[in-house]
Amino acid sequence: MSHTDLFSDFPEISAKGWKQKIQFDLKGADYNETLVWESPEGIKVKPFYHADDFKETPLYKSTKTNKWTIAQNIYVSDATKANNKALNAIERGANSIIFSVPSKEIVLSKLLLNIDLDTTTLYFNFNFLSTSYTKQLLAFVKNAKKNIHLNIDPIGRLARSGNWYYNLIEDFKILKEILLLTKNTAVKSTIGINLSLYQNSGATMVQQLAYTLAHANEYLNFLQNEKLIEQNISFTVSLGSNYFFEIAKLRALRLLWSSLASEYNMDPDCHIIAIPTRRNKTLYDYNVNMLRTTTECMSAIIGEADTICNLPYDKIYHKDNEFGERIARNQLLILQHESYFDKVNNPADGTYYIENVTQQLAEKALLLFKEIEKNDGFLKNLKNNTIQSKIKQAAKKEQQLFDTQQEILVGSNKYQNSEDKMKDDLELYPFIKKSSKKTLLEPIIEKRLAEKLEKERLKNE
Repeated sequence: MSHTDLFSDFPEISAKGWKQKIQFDLKGADYNETLVWESPEGIKVKPFYHADDFKETPLYKSTKTNKWTIAQNIYVSDATKANNKALNAIERGANSIIFSVPSKEIVLSKLLLNIDLDTTTLYFNFNFLSTSYTKQLLAFVKNAKKNIHLNIDPIGRLARSGNWYYNLIEDFKILKEILLLTKNTAVKSTIGINLSLYQNSGATMVQQLAYTLAHANEYLNFLQNEKLIEQNISFTVSLGSNYFFEIAKLRALRLLWSSLASEYNMDPDCHIIAIPTRRNKTLYDYNVNMLRTTTECMSAIIGEADTICNLPYDKIYHKDNEFGERIARNQLLILQHESYFDKVNNPADGTYYIENVTQQLAEKALLLFKEIEKNDGFLKNLKNNTIQSKIKQAAKKEQQLFDTQQEILVGSNKYQNSEDKMKDDLELYPFIKKSSKKTLLEPIIEKRLAEKLEKERLKNE
């Protein structure tokens, strides 16, 4: 029997027909009040989605299964130890390394010793801005394939810390020098925008996307003025536990970037590094964090992230340790090799729910982006505290949902284990650290939802 014959046995049912059937089954209960819920982004989620919801049927992409890479994040306090750790991670399944480099004193020849630069994608998060250090790196990787990402982001530094590396003029002067150095080299992207900051501080998905777009647009204007528009930009994204919405967020980011980049005649494709959020991670009943990070990594895979770096379940209270990092890496290895996530081409394509949410997130983010640009752009909105205020408003609403158990984190604000003790297991301070350092503007502060509750529990142990 052909597919045509099979489906001809069943009549087509319209969205109206489905809704009538649902209303009949509700036996008088209100359809909207009973079955429709509204997300923090103002998106009303229906109980079912239908082709009738679209003016045109969503298109399927022609690309093959996303060959995402598994990343290991390594803080480089000692070059030799970090190198050994990287080689060990690669041997155990990682094919990307994210080096967080705190100082120009780190010797690159020691850090990158014996790492196969043709098969391993390298990302660098520098805590400084230096032309000379970039020259050293380029000299070392000159024969590598084009798989190096520098993730340089002076604006992100300003948003996170409240200060530039030096000042606006000097930071962009050095950025230009670095951009010129990296042309026609092994560097695939020089600028890397980390929108994890917005997610971890409580911004809604619409805000995350709009602020990222406005953040990127500041660089695009700069690149265009300096005739460096051929440069690529990468994005680091944090994902939460709203499974389908997070898939849609990544897809919306690609749509928005493609639209913005085309205005500058740039490559419309964007490189996405995904990592689970810290905002919903908990100190008590910490093993639940593994369940959260698993679904968040699944969202990243289906949302077609290029690289995924998992968050160890004990990251918020333990120092880096082999066990936590191995478990985090193995979660990704299981998803990659045992869960068939690399066998299906574009599984989210044509999924009416995801397509609808993607469309709404993109449309709402675009409106907010246009509002920011109308009010002189991202930097201006950051300096006059508009961005910070909007994020704090969104974070306050989410915190209220958590405090009233309308947003539940199992083991934290619901189904607590009263026997669970953590005071003697803390190697790191898991809460916001206040700084007395003078800043140019108010920094955007990351905060976990469970912090207040956890402080009370620790005090009462």
